[in-house]
Amino acid sequence: MKIARYIVSLMILVSSMSVLAGKQSEIQHLLSFVEKSGCEFERNGKVYDSAKARSHMERKYGHVKKYVDEAEDFIKYAATESSMSGKKYQVTCNGKTQASAEWLKSELSRYRAGTPSAAVVK
Repeated sequence: MKIARYIVSLMILVSSMSVLAGKQSEIQHLLSFVEKSGCEFERNGKVYDSAKARSHMERKYGHVKKYVDEAEDFIKYAATESSMSGKKYQVTCNGKTQASAEWLKSELSRYRAGTPSAAVVK
């Protein structure tokens, strides 16, 4: 009986670690996607390059990690809008602008489907 409980506990632990690793992999992919995109990011009326956008999202993620259970939560809490002003973040690639949240959700769907990144707004 003790061995069975131990095995079940071990299986739950391994499963939890796998889920956490998957979430972290998706979030790291999104951060890398932002940085490599070469797109411009508008935050509170100022435009930043993709490297600064990644850095900002990483810092913000550090503050909201406890609320993040999945990659969609990362997008919602760290990459959608300013927590100070409430203004939505915008991303501009090749002259086309859209909400950063929609851009990142599209990339997350591509990543999960195993489709190559678009890297820019289409």
